[in-house]
Amino acid sequence: MSQHALLSAGTKSWRSLACSRSELRLDLTLGCGQSFRWRETGDGHWTGVMGGRVWTLTQTDDTLWYHTYNSPNTMGGDGRKRRAGSLLQGSKGSGKRSKGVIEVKEEEEGEPVAVTPDRKEEELLNDYFQLKVKLGDLYRDWGAADPHFNSIAKIFTGVRMLRQDPTECLFSFICTSNNHISRIQGMVERLCQSLGTPLCQLDQTSYHDFPSLHALADNSVEACLRDLGFGYRARFLQQSARQILDSHGGPHWLQGLRSAPYLQARDALRTLPGVGPKVADCVCLMSLEKACVVPVDTHVWQIAKRDYSCAAGNGQKSLTDKVHRQIGDFFRQLWGPYAGWAHSVLFCSDLKKFQKLKETHSLKQEEEEKVKIKAEGEGINKTIQKMCNRKVNMSVKEEVE
Repeated sequence: MSQHALLSAGTKSWRSLACSRSELRLDLTLGCGQSFRWRETGDGHWTGVMGGRVWTLTQTDDTLWYHTYNSPNTMGGDGRKRRAGSLLQGSKGSGKRSKGVIEVKEEEEGEPVAVTPDRKEEELLNDYFQLKVKLGDLYRDWGAADPHFNSIAKIFTGVRMLRQDPTECLFSFICTSNNHISRIQGMVERLCQSLGTPLCQLDQTSYHDFPSLHALADNSVEACLRDLGFGYRARFLQQSARQILDSHGGPHWLQGLRSAPYLQARDALRTLPGVGPKVADCVCLMSLEKACVVPVDTHVWQIAKRDYSCAAGNGQKSLTDKVHRQIGDFFRQLWGPYAGWAHSVLFCSDLKKFQKLKETHSLKQEEEEKVKIKAEGEGINKTIQKMCNRKVNMSVKEEVE
């Protein structure tokens, strides 16, 4: 049985892209609730499905490493499995980069070795993580405009917005109603295992592609999903898929919303069963290229009130469309055209699963402060000692004279 790949246990089949942690942190980006299909399968190794393939991703300080697995859907046109290809040819020991891919010498024990780059895989990664967007520049702009963001950014670097497949993103977020991340992950996984195409099995874990609209729209789906614990969401999933097929002609309609203005795309999504303002905004931001969109739920509402003294919705117990719009406008005015990306950093920093990062940062600051105080104290002592020595020397000199 195949196993999940580890960079430290055989590196010939790994490929790589030049990418620093300040531009992308896998643990934060893949674990903050944007996508629900990635799992940490080894220390710092994340495995999930993207573009109809199973991937394992990991990173070193300045490099994003990726491994893909063969499956029936990755066969070549002649029916044979794709092969990894030979090592990149370069000057021995040069270690230089070519078009973002690491080019290294022949394998030595413990040394990562990149294989011939697959341009389609590179394009998929660049597209999925939107690596052409310079995150460091955005962080500087947001930090300059927002002191609170600036303090958070020192801890939560590299939180990047994904560009997901619109169908997967939409139907995943329909599952988020009155739910939390770990439970949503389980529901999406069961959805894929029940209705998606099998891809491969690793360490007794089966991986499936996300279901097609036709599979989701089948009349038997609602009952099947109710049996799997989806509750009222089962009806929304089946009816939304059926409506997209019958009224809009299929997945091309969702793809086409990428070129539509934000408000038009949002309103179109809200005609679907189970899609309210928050789900529509999540889909717009995370799959339809609407970077300015700030999805607002009670969590973001609390951030706005607690950390920014935003008065929108004061005195109200529930989010209305008006409050949703006011909070979104507030953050768009503060952060600019990539407000949705900035919002994801704050959302990530507020998740319980990442609070240890804050604690570690605080402890580090305390230690640094102690070292600084100690150094300053030692400096003062040395100064006092010098002054005392100077006085003694002067006294001795006077006595001699």
